[in-house]
Amino acid sequence: MDNAGYTTLTRQSGLTREMNVLANNIANAATTGYRAEGIAFSEFIKSAPGTESISMATANVQMTSLEQGALKQTGGSLDFAVEGPGFFMVQTPDGERLTRAGAFSPNENGDLVNMDGHLVLDSGGAPIFIPPDAKGVDVASDGTFSVDGNPLGQLGVYRPVNPLDLKRETGVLFEAPDGVEPVEEARVLQGFLENSNVNPITQLSRMIEVQRAYEMGQTFLENEHNRIRDAVKTFVR
Repeated sequence: MDNAGYTTLTRQSGLTREMNVLANNIANAATTGYRAEGIAFSEFIKSAPGTESISMATANVQMTSLEQGALKQTGGSLDFAVEGPGFFMVQTPDGERLTRAGAFSPNENGDLVNMDGHLVLDSGGAPIFIPPDAKGVDVASDGTFSVDGNPLGQLGVYRPVNPLDLKRETGVLFEAPDGVEPVEEARVLQGFLENSNVNPITQLSRMIEVQRAYEMGQTFLENEHNRIRDAVKTFVR
């Protein structure tokens, strides 16, 4: 295979990966707290004296959109949304993780947990306890928790120190390898959940573009295959 063929194959591989990312975004368009993903293509050029340079493109960088999703009012006393930058922090078996999905509830021990049973952490990194006999839970815009009028703590809101290194672990959980820092300007809304920030129309439009680009690459590879086959037949004769 010549250089043009190898270059096209790397492009096809990247387009396939982007198509998978787009499909996953569309599938999670209704997932609470989901952050849309994107793909960035990188170009690698290799050259040596007296030889033709080779340019390869690969989709090796996945990016996470941090745009605000639409806020949906639920009225639930333990449903929360972050307005502005920042994430809630939960404790998983693999360590602390960030999330924008704020549908919480108390577990059998009275600790506040997310839908997967992971402990929700306060501004000091400790679990949040809800007394079993609590009659009312109120949370101020700065995240301060009050149970029956008595302040108990503050719901933690954090952001990654390096947003570019934010790694998706599951659909709504993220790891921050370079650490996190508290967000002072964030506003916590009680009785609200944040919808996915995926724009299905934009994603579908991009999916069509990727599909057409892939078909063009496939046509090129088929034409190259036929050209080489015909050349070999002519040479053998």
